[in-house]
Order: sequence, then C-alpha cells, then structure tokens
Amino acid sequence: MSLPRPEERRKGRPHALLVALLVLAGLVVATPAASAAIWQPKPAPLNTPWTAQVSPANALPEYPRPQLVRSDWLNLNGVWEFAGAPNLNSPPIGQTLPEGVLVPYPIESALSGIKRHEDNMFYRRDFTVPSTWNGRRVKLNFGAVTWETRVWVNGTQVGTHTGGYDAFSFDVTGALRAGANEIVVGVHSPIDGNRFPIGKQRRDPSGIFYTASSGIWQTVWLEPVTTAHITRLDTTPDVPGGVLDLVVQGTAGQQARAEVLSGGQVVGTATGAVGSHLRVPVPNARLWSPDDPFLYDLRVTLPGSGDAVTGYFGMRSLGKAVVGGVLRPLLNGKFVFQLGTLDQGYWPDGIYTAPTDAALRFDLERQKALGFNMVRKHIKVEPARWFYHADRLGLLVWQDMPSLDAVDDTSAASHVNFEAELRRIVDQLKGITSIVQWVPFNEGWGEYDNGRIVDLVRSHDNTRLINHNSGSNCCVSDPEPGNGDVLDDHAYQMSPGTRLPTASRVAVLGEYGGLGRRITGHEWQPGAGFAYGDLFPDETSLTNRYTEITREVGRFVQTRGLSASVYTEPYDVENEINGFYTYDRQVLKMTESRVREVNQQVLALAAGTAIPRGEPVSLRVTTPGFTDRYLRHQDSLARTDVPANDLVKQDATFWTRPGLANSSCVSFESRNFPGRYLRHASSRIRTDANDGSAGFAGDATFCVRAGQGASALESHNQPGAFIRHHQELVYLARASGPNPWDGGGSFAADTTWAATIPLWRSGADLPVDQARSFQVSTPGFTDRYLRHQDSLARTDVVTASSPALLKSDATFVIRRGLADSSCYSLESRNLPGQYLRHSGFRVRLGADDGSEIFDRDATFCAQPGSGAGTVRLASINELGTNVRHYADEVWVASSGGAHTYDNPASYAQDVSWAVAPAWA
Repeated sequence: MSLPRPEERRKGRPHALLVALLVLAGLVVATPAASAAIWQPKPAPLNTPWTAQVSPANALPEYPRPQLVRSDWLNLNGVWEFAGAPNLNSPPIGQTLPEGVLVPYPIESALSGIKRHEDNMFYRRDFTVPSTWNGRRVKLNFGAVTWETRVWVNGTQVGTHTGGYDAFSFDVTGALRAGANEIVVGVHSPIDGNRFPIGKQRRDPSGIFYTASSGIWQTVWLEPVTTAHITRLDTTPDVPGGVLDLVVQGTAGQQARAEVLSGGQVVGTATGAVGSHLRVPVPNARLWSPDDPFLYDLRVTLPGSGDAVTGYFGMRSLGKAVVGGVLRPLLNGKFVFQLGTLDQGYWPDGIYTAPTDAALRFDLERQKALGFNMVRKHIKVEPARWFYHADRLGLLVWQDMPSLDAVDDTSAASHVNFEAELRRIVDQLKGITSIVQWVPFNEGWGEYDNGRIVDLVRSHDNTRLINHNSGSNCCVSDPEPGNGDVLDDHAYQMSPGTRLPTASRVAVLGEYGGLGRRITGHEWQPGAGFAYGDLFPDETSLTNRYTEITREVGRFVQTRGLSASVYTEPYDVENEINGFYTYDRQVLKMTESRVREVNQQVLALAAGTAIPRGEPVSLRVTTPGFTDRYLRHQDSLARTDVPANDLVKQDATFWTRPGLANSSCVSFESRNFPGRYLRHASSRIRTDANDGSAGFAGDATFCVRAGQGASALESHNQPGAFIRHHQELVYLARASGPNPWDGGGSFAADTTWAATIPLWRSGADLPVDQARSFQVSTPGFTDRYLRHQDSLARTDVVTASSPALLKSDATFVIRRGLADSSCYSLESRNLPGQYLRHSGFRVRLGADDGSEIFDRDATFCAQPGSGAGTVRLASINELGTNVRHYADEVWVASSGGAHTYDNPASYAQDVSWAVAPAWA
C-alpha cells in the first residue's frame, strides 16, 4: 500500500493511504436498522447542488477522522428510528420508534427527515459486529452531538457526554452480544437558556441568529481496537529543530513507534513511551504554507499490542515579531498577510451539516479560488474532514470558540460548561496544521474573565496566537486583558480605521464588508433578506463596492500596521444575504476575476512586491527606532523627517505614476510641485523637473521589490541599487560598496519603505479661509452652482441678476477639514457655524456639534477633477464617494453603487466642480 507522491498532493488528490482505507472500509457497511423506520427528506427552502445526492446509502460515507485512521470501521450513518420525548429518563429499549431520521443530519434540517426542534429526543437502531473483530475491544465514536448525550447498548448504559462540538467515544465491548445489537441514543438539546455554548443557533432564529442544529450532527461509527491502543496523536512541528514533536495519547505503559513518510518513503522514525514527547526527525523539511500546502504522512504503532494508526501533519512555524517596524504574525518566520472570510458553516439543506463531503470541500475550494488564504471559522467547530480539506488546500484557519447565547452577563454554571468544552476543543484540534489562531470570544458575547481564559487556552496550546475577543472594539466587549496577542477591530465600511498594533499585540480587522445582494429564486425567505447596509442591485455595483473597501484594507497594511482581514462572508446564511455566493451555493454574486485581482493586490502590498498606483502615497521609514520619519524633499534634495507641520506633510506626499522608463515600475511625482519627480543623481535622491530625456526617465524610475515587511525601491537603470536613508539623508545605495551609505547591518531595513495613505490627503489645493462658489462642470449644466436651501444641498442656476439670498446660499467659506487638516470643510457664508455635511448620503447643512461623526461627515479631501481646473470633493467618512449633483440634488455618491444617484453615467463630470469666485 503506497503513500501519495508529492505531486499528487500538489494537484489536490486525496492521500492514497486514506483512499485505500476508505475502499477497504467500504467492505464493512452497517445494515439498515431492523425496524419499520422510513426516511423521507422534508422540503428545504433552498436546495444545494448536492441535496439530491443524499440518501440512506451514502450519508457521509467517508472515514471521518483523517488524523487518526484505522483500517477497520463500521459507519453507522443512515436511517435510525426517532422520537421526541419529555425527558431522557425512560430510554425506549426494545421499542420501535415512530419516525425515521437520517443520521448525521441535525433534526431541524430538511435532510434529517424531521425538520423540527425537540428539547429531548431518542435515536434507535440495530447493528451487527463483523466476525473479523472478534477478540478486540469495540469503540462507539461520535463526531459531535448537541448537547447532552446518553447512550445505551442492549439496554446497558455505556456512557454520557456533554458538549456540542467535540468528538467522544465509549467502549461498548461489555454490552455487546452475538448477532444483532441495539443502540439507543438520548439527546437533551434545549439550545436557548444560557447554559452551554451554542454559537449562532436559536430556537426562534432571526437576523444574525440561525436555525438550531440539535441532536447527532456528525458521523457515528464503530471501530475495533486492541486492549492497549492509541486515542489521539498530538503533533507539533518544530521547524528550527527539524523534528516533529509528537505525543502519542493512549494506553499508559506502552511503547510507541512513529514513522514520518514523504512520497511513501520513511524519512524519520522515533520510539518512546505513550504520553511522552517523541522527537521524530523531519530532515530538510518542506514547509507547509498557503502557497505550498505540503503534508507529511504519519504512521504510529504500539508494537506491544499491535495497534496501528495513520495520520498526517504539516511542518510550519508560528509566532510574532517586529517586521518592517511593525509587530506582525509570522508563518515560517515571515510575515504573511492573512486575508480571510467569516465562514459560518451553515447549509440550507443540512443546517450545521454539509450534505456531502464534496460540498464541504467545495466551500473551501471556492474561497481559495477567490484569492483568500485564510478562513475564520465563526463560532462553530467543523468536522475533522473540514480541517483536513483546509490543511490540504492551504487555508490558514482562525478557530472561534462557539459562544454562549447571552450577550451580557452569563451564569457561573454556564462558565463551567464553556471552559470544559473549550479545553476539549483545543486539545482535539491542536494538531491541525492550518489553525494559526484561537478566538475564545466574539464581540463580547458571553465574555467573562478574558485574561484568565487566555491563560487557559495558552496552557493547552502555547504555539498559536490567542485573539481573546474578535471585535473587542465593539458591542458588549469587556476591557482588553494584558495577556492577549491580538487587537481585533470590527469596522464594516472601513472608513474610521483600525487600532494600531502595540509592542505585544498584532492588529487585525476581524470583520468588515457585509455587502448584500438579493438573488430572486435563491432566497431563504423571499423578500426578507438583509445585509449590513444597503443592498446592491447587480453584480457590477456589488463588486465595485467590494473592490473599493478591500483596496482600503490594502492601504491599511502599511498605514495602520494591519496584519489580517476577515470579509463577511463567503456564503449567505438564511436571511443574511451578504455572501459572495447565495446560501444554496448556486450563484456567485460578484465577478470572480475582479475579486481575485483585488485580493491578490492586498497580498502583494503586504508582501512588499507592490505599492498603490495612481494615487498619492507617503513613504515611511521602517527601520526600528525611526518609524516616525518619512521621505520628503527639501530644497530639491530628499531626506527623512518627522512630519511636524503641513509643509513637511506636503513635501512627503507623492503621486505614484507608471514608471517613466518602464510602466511596470513606478515614478514618484511631487504632490506640491507637479512635474517634478524623485530621481537619483550622483547617488543622491532628489526632485527635479522632468526634462523628457531618456536619461531622466531612467533616473526617475524605480522597481518595487520585496523588502523587510514592506517595499524596497530598486533603481531601474542601476540594478542592485536601492533608495536608502542614511543619517537623515536619502541616497541610491548598494548592499556593498565604497560609500558610507552603502552596506552595513541595517541595509535591508534602511532600504525598506512602507507606502502609506498620504500624509497630505488632498491632491488639489483650495484657498483656506476664503469664500468661493462651486460651479457645476457637467456640459449643459454649467450655469448651476452648489447651494443650500432649507438645510439641503442642491444645485440651481445662479446669475448676476439672481436674488441676494440665492447668491449667499451658493457661497461657502473654505476651512481646514474639521476631521483632517489636510482636507477641507465648507462653512455656509450666510449661516456661520453651519457646514456642508452628509447624512444618509444626502449632502445638507448642519451646525457643528463637535462630535466625531459630524466632523468626519463634514470633511472632504480635494482631488483633481476630470476637467482642467476642477476638483472632486471626496468624503473621508463614506469610502469611495464624492460630492455629486444628481437631478438637482446633491449626494455623496460612488460610481456604480447601490443607489440611483450612484449611476455611473456622467459620474466623472458630475463630481467635478469648478472653484469659482464667490457670488456673495
């Protein structure tokens, strides 16, 4: 039996060993229950492409535990008898139950055949133990059951369990008999009530809470084991040590032998006691990453008992360190931006349970195809095969702990259940290669003792970052503890920004987006769908908005030290219609190529292989100790300074243009001296006017390379030479050379620049503290001006003969931006203290109340308009929008957005205003 070749894994084929075992297992299939139980699927509001493939003969037939595989097993998925019950005190031993349920689909699902909730329920079926298992112990395994489980075999209670998300097993050997055996499973699942973790399940779902998933919802199976046997393999890759740290959990007193295999060949072995740390050599390890998700095979035996299992693992390291002057999470010693989705794992036909393994795999494959490298598994724990697919595909995973149902204070009894299950989940999943972060709480839901909970998680796994509370800036979150690794903000439309990383915490955007689009014929409840904002009418407008806000994510990577982002969400969930795909996975609502393109841009910006193009940027020093300095020009020469005043901010702002000598590279045009570019001359970096010569073009063109956590800028016409700061001045320098600015231990850091949102955000100038009027520039409407009337902004014809009031209404005093001094606010000429601001996208006049939201709504950055001498007024608080006239009214509008006033026709002209002499 050969193991897979590396190239097979790269092509996404399953492990050959697993395939072989599954084929072998197919020879041992449980017979249907010996009863009158009949399964009939109930109609679902929506069907997935896999709904019709589900039947009693193929209800999730795959081996369910890829990291601990045994060759002999008996799948008990299929039709069981079922009945609701008042309690679990009277198990129906030997009694025929009236309904048929398809295990392992939760009883509220259409695929279960029940499609209703029960607080208490019983399952019953028969099975026969294969004669080839004689002489071995028999274990009954459950992937997951919500919430309290009691099991009887042939009338004997064999075990109990509480917890809805962790796997558990019972040794049933003593209760077995020859021939047919009876299993009765009792389940108590009240869901609501603040007693135990339930995630987003609710008995009465609405809004962001969904249908419950009660009872058995993962595979049930039997397997024979020797008396002394293995129960779990805890794998921890030690990349610096070149070994796999392996703890074989199982029967104490046994010796274990472990073999690591690659391409079917044994590359390392170790022997040691069960429960001890085995250091298995992995020479010249091929490291696992999203770009190369290589997996090793693992074979472990107990020679003394004959027990043997197989599994797999990936070699990769995790951590955090200062990279490019910013604390970053590390993968294999490097900063990799974690670009993910908020994957909730719900299905319209199976609720918590995917209809087939192909469907489970599809969800992850499509996210990888859209350009993501990470998935945040949102307050749910998936079956083991989901993690296997994530490992194999190369998707990093943030694993949330399912929350208690209350969002405020929770009871002491619920804390006991929460912590017990949290410990078991971490222990069960800590060998998963793809998991890089634990998230105990979300937005403060049920949050308590958060510092102690961080310590609890760390005591079970100290190899991963711990994000104590995703969205800790939000909702009912408790104050930050002192011992977490992550600052996690939720900022759905991006514009307010995110918190900066600290000396001990990386900064991430744990949720953003939530953009919605309704697709007729693919709705859970037609007409009831909602999103986290306006619904978009078509594919183009929705994709436009995704592209806009995700570009801002890319800008935040270097500007705000952002290390990860999580988009809400990959798939619609019930009436929450903000997925890339509809809930039934039938329709992709955005343009795939554009989504993938902007995602790849974000990853390139984080890797330092790209900088924003066609927009103003500033170049921040990344050398530790100097990260408050920026590249600027002064008297034509480049230097670095702390931006202490407006002049330095302007001097430190440059437009990124296609490279004058090579359009795939970049040239930097001075913001406040148009036509002048950064160039090198006699090794100094300076600004000079473009004389149109080929020599100047070469001197002013720089190619973007990966630096230390940001970008290095290599000279186009002097390859191997980079822009470097040295003693406040800026040179063209080489890693080794005769000049003082060449070489040295800090060369890599000194030549790395973070391209940030510009220090001076306006790309066009307006006369501060002077009165001006703003004239429409759209052809055919140039006699109209921006004015206010009854507090609302609109445009009207204004001429020399117009009434004085109209002229005064059409005159504004230009002030420094209330929220950003590099932008502008427009104060009414005839109503001092009142400013143009937007509210609900409509531009209106309002009195400054001193609030942050007013200041932001009343601040606009001036940018060059589409015509000569015109300007755009870009909102800083509604990303991607500009002040636009539309049908006499004035809005902040985007091009091709969700509203009628976002119509792309004539958009460029409608947002371009001529700054005219004041009418009053």
